[in-house]
Amino acid sequence: MADVVKVTLPDGSTKEAPRGTRILDFVKGSIGAGLAKAAYFARVDGEPVDLSRALDRDVKLEVVTTRSPEALEVARHDAAHVMASVVQKLYPGTQVTIGPSIEDGFYYDFARDQPFTPQDLEAIEKATNEAIAADLPFVREEVSLEEAVALFDGLGEKYKVEIIGDIARKGAKTLTLYRHGDWVDFCLGPHGPSTGRIGVVKLMSVAGAYWRGDARNAMLQRIYGTAFFDRKALDAHLARLEELKKRDHRKLGPALGLFAFHEVAPGSAFWLPHGTTLYNLLADAMRRLVSRNGYQEVKTPLLFHKRLWEQSGHWGVYRENMFLVLDKESDPSLPVEERLSMSLKPMNCPSHYLIYGMARRSYRELPIRYFTVDVLHRNELSGALGGLTRVRQFAQDDSHIFVMESQIPAEVERITGLMKTVYGAFGLEFSLRFSTRPPNPADRVGDDALWDKAEGALRAALDTLGLPWELNPGDGAFYGPKIDFVVTDSLGRKWQTCTIQLDYAAPERFDLSYAGDDNREHRPVVIHRAVYGSFERFIAILTEHYAGAFPAWLAPVQARVLTVSDRFDAWGREVADRLSAQGWRVELDQSSDKLGAKIRNAQLAKIPFALVVGEKEVEAKAVSPRRHGGEDLKAMPLDAFAELLRREGTPPY
Repeated sequence: MADVVKVTLPDGSTKEAPRGTRILDFVKGSIGAGLAKAAYFARVDGEPVDLSRALDRDVKLEVVTTRSPEALEVARHDAAHVMASVVQKLYPGTQVTIGPSIEDGFYYDFARDQPFTPQDLEAIEKATNEAIAADLPFVREEVSLEEAVALFDGLGEKYKVEIIGDIARKGAKTLTLYRHGDWVDFCLGPHGPSTGRIGVVKLMSVAGAYWRGDARNAMLQRIYGTAFFDRKALDAHLARLEELKKRDHRKLGPALGLFAFHEVAPGSAFWLPHGTTLYNLLADAMRRLVSRNGYQEVKTPLLFHKRLWEQSGHWGVYRENMFLVLDKESDPSLPVEERLSMSLKPMNCPSHYLIYGMARRSYRELPIRYFTVDVLHRNELSGALGGLTRVRQFAQDDSHIFVMESQIPAEVERITGLMKTVYGAFGLEFSLRFSTRPPNPADRVGDDALWDKAEGALRAALDTLGLPWELNPGDGAFYGPKIDFVVTDSLGRKWQTCTIQLDYAAPERFDLSYAGDDNREHRPVVIHRAVYGSFERFIAILTEHYAGAFPAWLAPVQARVLTVSDRFDAWGREVADRLSAQGWRVELDQSSDKLGAKIRNAQLAKIPFALVVGEKEVEAKAVSPRRHGGEDLKAMPLDAFAELLRREGTPPY
């Protein structure tokens, strides 16, 4: 039966097909027309391929349908191709560069002297959707690199020719082209069957982008867009984007008096009074939590000599991300690059190794858990900075835990318990990812044997948790594998926050040891962990998660007293003073505004409780609380409201 191939389906069943049968034809004939109609691409032995590919050997086949997020990702790449073809037809002479799918959409970079206008975007979007409706098939073709160079050189695509040169230098001999109609681009694929399967495209914006991300290169124009399989899904996405705009921490933060930025300190937040309160509330809650769990708080210097970073490995693999400082005591005749021998610390871990090494340690002491909220600095590119989510100065609720190898599973479980406590307090669900060694040996420290040991130990600990997780190959830290905790906020967005990293390399590099029960010296293992991650980024996440309306325990101002008129200011002041004396964060609005305006201002400030004080409240020595959002709790004695604050305004951990 040499002319027949065996196809194994995901459920384990097998079917036969004539050799050379297209995947889509096999699906139609052997599985069903319904699946064929929904199919977008396939996986053959795990590799993504077009539905037009032929079955030329025995394979395991998985059909990916439009119900899968992966199909939408491919469709968005298809949309990028179609949009690029439209741009070149509407604006002859425009060169194309790269056009990948990205989270929630796609982009394509163009070289064009004339800037794209909003009117241009409208025209491109209209023509792109018309081109999609033409339902042209995507046709795959494999050519030699010489043929590819000749093709794109003839089209005047100098950027494409440059990319092909890069591909050639990596040893490739052929290139995969994809055509729809008379337009062609090269990429690995896969693509959908035809343009008509893409759905609907919406173009979002235009931005500048340097060729290859290098400011020394030409400035290109990047058109961002998105695509969905139907209009309903697109409309839901656009509505979500509008909600995101309202919740954007970069707008809410300054408006609520949380933080600001200034050009003289790029990438470094100025924490305003309310923001400082919020920051300290989170820090204090974490301090209480870790103190109950056996952690010891430490503080270490900000500036270290490069000798420390050479020993830790940072100088070799992380130096470009560090703020280097000129050592004035070194030989001034040396070149400046040789005198840059100090650095602001980008991480706390090496300084914690020094503390551990300052005394002789016994197995009876382990685990030793150091905790800090020291300030860190990382030299992020200016173009990458964005609000609090990407900054140059930040602090973490950072811990380094020194354990015996046998203690790893219990400690990972203990840390996971902290995550459940903290994320549960904010209503943030989380999932787990296991990240393994970076693929390039130059991007990591330690040999493969050490990494095998570390990955095996951390995976074993992960398996004991009984929680689902997914593999994230190649994304480990340069010194060890890690478990990433990915939280989902109120808008369904996912954020990587906490991490647990297992490090066998640092104890070797720093010659750390402990005396075992056999009176011999042994190496500890280091667990790096953070729960919030960086305070800056976590506060950005919470600001958008709550749309700035923080729960009462976390709100910088928990209640604002609103007097109906100045006749009631005395009782209003007494209410504020008595609550403040109990430790609650209370303001008094003594402005000349009418009550309606005062209530509206308290709502805009997103204060959990507005306490109305008028004649009946004065007579009853009471307050009339209104929740943020408008719920009227009716008049109640002041002590009753204080009890309400105790229930809702006390930190949950």
